[in-house]
Amino acid sequence: MKLILNIRYTTLAIAFMGMFATGCKKDFLVENAVSTLTTDAYYKTEAGFEDLVRSCYPLLRNIHQSRQLVLNGTDLFTPGGYGDPKFATAPANAPSLTQYDAGLNASLDDFRVLWTLLYAELGRVNTAIGRADGITTMAEPLKAARVSEAKFLRALTLFYLVQQWGDVPMSLTETQSASKVATRVPSAGIYSQIIADLLDAESKLPAVASNYGRITKGAAQFLLSRVYLTRGWNFNKSLGGTSSDFTSALQYADKIIDAYPLAAKYKDLFPIRSENPLTQYTGAQNDKNAEIVFSVQYNPDVITNKTDAAFPPVDAAGGNNLHSVFGGGAEAFPGSKGRTSDYNRSQPIYTLSPAVYRMYDPALDTRYDHNFLDVGYALAAVTGFKPLPLVNPNLKVDLKVGDTVVYYRPWNNPATSPDKRGVDVGGTRKYSVINGDEWGGGYNIVNGVGASGFPTGEPHMWKFWQPGIPYGDAFGTFNEALFRSAEAYLIAAEAIVKGATGGKLGGAHVYYNKVLDRALGANAGNDPKGAKNPENIKSLDDLSYRATPGTITIDLILDERARELLGEYDRWFDLKRTGKLIERVKKYNPWAAKSNSISEIHYLRPIPQSEIDLSFPKMTQNTGY
Repeated sequence: MKLILNIRYTTLAIAFMGMFATGCKKDFLVENAVSTLTTDAYYKTEAGFEDLVRSCYPLLRNIHQSRQLVLNGTDLFTPGGYGDPKFATAPANAPSLTQYDAGLNASLDDFRVLWTLLYAELGRVNTAIGRADGITTMAEPLKAARVSEAKFLRALTLFYLVQQWGDVPMSLTETQSASKVATRVPSAGIYSQIIADLLDAESKLPAVASNYGRITKGAAQFLLSRVYLTRGWNFNKSLGGTSSDFTSALQYADKIIDAYPLAAKYKDLFPIRSENPLTQYTGAQNDKNAEIVFSVQYNPDVITNKTDAAFPPVDAAGGNNLHSVFGGGAEAFPGSKGRTSDYNRSQPIYTLSPAVYRMYDPALDTRYDHNFLDVGYALAAVTGFKPLPLVNPNLKVDLKVGDTVVYYRPWNNPATSPDKRGVDVGGTRKYSVINGDEWGGGYNIVNGVGASGFPTGEPHMWKFWQPGIPYGDAFGTFNEALFRSAEAYLIAAEAIVKGATGGKLGGAHVYYNKVLDRALGANAGNDPKGAKNPENIKSLDDLSYRATPGTITIDLILDERARELLGEYDRWFDLKRTGKLIERVKKYNPWAAKSNSISEIHYLRPIPQSEIDLSFPKMTQNTGY
C-alpha cells in the first residue's frame, strides 16, 4: 500500500509541474550567462590585476608554518628526553630531521610539502609578472609597484629553494600547460636572478605601503642584505659570490638600520601578556612596531585568518600557530582548568635544546624572562593534592587559586637547600622547584630518581604566546615578523667579521652590542654571562657574551642570533650559510651527536622523490641521497 501511495504522490507532482510549466514563457529553462568574463579578460582590468597580485600573499602563511626544515635538526631544537636515565636512545618523537639517520631521505614528506608550497608560490608570482603587460588601464607607477611586489616574492621563494636544495628548476614564466621537463639551474644563476629581481623591485617599490602588510622598498633592501651575505659565503664555491658581497650586505643592512629604529624593548615586538593568566592582558594587540620591516599578516576575522586550503599544511582552525608549536603545556598543572585559553595549547613540535636556556643570562637579559615561562600557577583550588613525593608518601597539599605550582630555577642559580626545594623532593615549598640540570627529562630527577605529580620538564617556550584566543592549535591573530631591523644589525656584524668595510656605526662589535643592550634594558652596558659550555647541563661555569673587537666571532654572532631570533624562520639557513651546521648540531643536539650520522651531504636537502618520478628526463638527485 505504501508503494502505491508513493507512486500516486509522484504522479500528482509530475502533473502539477507540467501544468506549471505550460504557464511559463518558453525561455524558463534557457540558461542565460550573467557574465562572459574570463580570467584572461579580468586580469587585464585594474581590479583583476590587483586581485592577482593579492593572491600571491596568502601562501606566505603556509610556507612559514612549514617550519620543520628551518628549525628541526638545528642546534636549537631537539626532542625531549635528554638527561633522563630512561632514555638511553632517542625517544620515538626524535624524527629523522633531528637525528640525521637513514630516514632523512627523498621520501620524507617534509621535503615534498615545502617544495610544493614554494613552487606553487613561484607559479602565482610568475603569472602576475607575466600578465602585467596586458593591462593598459592602470597608472604605470602603481602597476610597477605591484609587479615589484611579485618580483620580491619570486626572489624570496627562489632564495628559500636554492638554500635548501641548491640547483633547482627556475621557471620565470607562467605555467599554462603540463610538462614533465624540470631542468635544474646552477645556484649561481639563481642568485643572479634573485638579485636582479630585488634590485628592480627596490627601485620601484614605495617606502611606505598603500596598505599595511604590502611589500615595501625596505623589504627589498632587507632581503638584499641577506642574499648578499649568503652569496658572500659562497657555499661550495657554487653561488658566484665574492668578498664584495659582504660589503653590499653591510650597505643594505645600514639602510635598514637608518629607516627602521629598534623597538624600545624586546617584548614590544610580541603579544602583550602576563605569565599569570589570572592577571592577563585583554586589550588590543600591537603588531605594527616600527622595527618590523615585513611580516606575514593575520587578523581577527576567522574567515580571512586561515592558511590557503589548497595547499599543506592546512590548519582547519586558521590563524597564526606560533603560540602553540613550541612545547611546554600547562594542562597538567595542579589546579589547571584543562583545555582552556588560559594557557592555551602547546605542542612539542619544536622542542628546545637544553643548551638554549643556558645561552642567556637569566638575571640581566630581558629576553630570558620574555621567552620562557618559568613560573606556573593554579587556576582553580585543589584540596588534598598528592604530589607523590620521594619522601613522606602520605603528604597532601592544598592549593588556592593563584598559588605557584612550579618554579624553574635559573640555570645558574640552582636551589640546594630544603628551604628552597619543593615538598615533592623533601623540601619545604608547596610547589615543584626544578633546577636547570633537571630539565628535559619529563621528570623532576633528583639523584637519578623521578618525582611526579607536580609539573616537570623545562620552562615553556613562551615567546609568541598570545592571550585571549580560543584554545587550539592556531587561532593566533598576531602577525609573524619575517624581517626586523635587529637582524640587520647582526647581518652587519657578520659581514664585517667576513671583511666588509665602511659600516656607519663602526666595527662589528658595535652593531652586535646595539642588539644586546636593547635586550639588557636597564642593565645596558653591563656584562651578561651565559654558560661557558651550554651543552653541559651540569656545569655552572659562565662566560660573557658582550662583544669586543677581540672577541667578536661568527660563533658569538650565531649565539646572539639564537637569543634574539629564537623560533623565527631562519636557524637552518644561518648554520648552512656559515658552514657551522655539522659542528653546532653535534655540539648542542644530543640525539644528532648520539647517532653521529650528520655529514657534508646534509648541507643540501634531497630532491623529493615524487618530483623526480614525475620529471622526464629525470632530474638528478643531490649527492648522497
